[in-house]
Amino acid sequence: METRTLGQQGLTVSALGYGAMGTAAFYGATDDTESIAAIRRAHDGGVTFFDTAELYGWGVGEELLGHALAPIRDEVVIATKFGFTRTYGSDSRPEHIREVVDNSLRNLGVDVIDVLYQHVPDPNVPIEDVVGVMKEYVDAGKVKYLGLSNADEDTVRRAHAVHPISMVQEEYSIFARESEVLLPVLEELGIGLVAYSPLARGFLSGAVQPRDQYDADDVRQMIGWWAPENFDANVEIASRLRELAASKGVTLSQLALAWLLARKDYVVPIPGSRNPERVAQNVAAAGITLTDGDLARIAEIAPGGAVGERGV
Repeated sequence: METRTLGQQGLTVSALGYGAMGTAAFYGATDDTESIAAIRRAHDGGVTFFDTAELYGWGVGEELLGHALAPIRDEVVIATKFGFTRTYGSDSRPEHIREVVDNSLRNLGVDVIDVLYQHVPDPNVPIEDVVGVMKEYVDAGKVKYLGLSNADEDTVRRAHAVHPISMVQEEYSIFARESEVLLPVLEELGIGLVAYSPLARGFLSGAVQPRDQYDADDVRQMIGWWAPENFDANVEIASRLRELAASKGVTLSQLALAWLLARKDYVVPIPGSRNPERVAQNVAAAGITLTDGDLARIAEIAPGGAVGERGV
């Protein structure tokens, strides 16, 4: 698989990464054996960039990913995040950052975290103080690169002034386009963009279902794309995109990932799946080239993304 550069600090990763959130939380029942097989299938396909967070099972997701990657630790880049409370509020107080990062090192079973993100902004803690603590771990050799997630332009600029930020992670897909407002500042500062939920929380996976088919605690219960007043319109958008994909001999998910790869050469999508075969299918998207005509057709089908709010 081709590689891409994130930031100007020397980090190079596979063009597609792997997002491990679903292996531990938010998308219904999990199966550790299948998840580990999926993670290793991703690596077999050329993926070197793996993403998790304390939030994903409160350490369970980190432990699973660390176990899955232990035999190939030196061949991969592992990213994790801090910044949430157990009630899903924000907490980036210095003492909390230190507690979480120390736990993450143990959970992952590593001496060094390759990429450390602030998961969400904390309105009660200046970003300069947050990055100051993150920098302590870089200086101590326990973290290599720093990132932000769900950040706005002002936060990115202020953080980057304290210590170089290598990447910003935002939700980005054909359905979710809000993060494009950050592209100018990322290009100005030489920062990469890691696209989470590149398959629109599963809407572009080719296996979307109505809300009542998901578990009560499934994150899609809270996303406006699945609201009854929006669902049919979004299914129609996905259907038209699927027709375009079929005309090229690819799947809907592969089309969606190829679209992101075509946006900018500093964009790295991190699709996540617990199914090894679906992971292999996603990985194959890195070899798909979309024509100008394809991109124009996608813009025609989904000019502003999905119908309704993405919710979270």
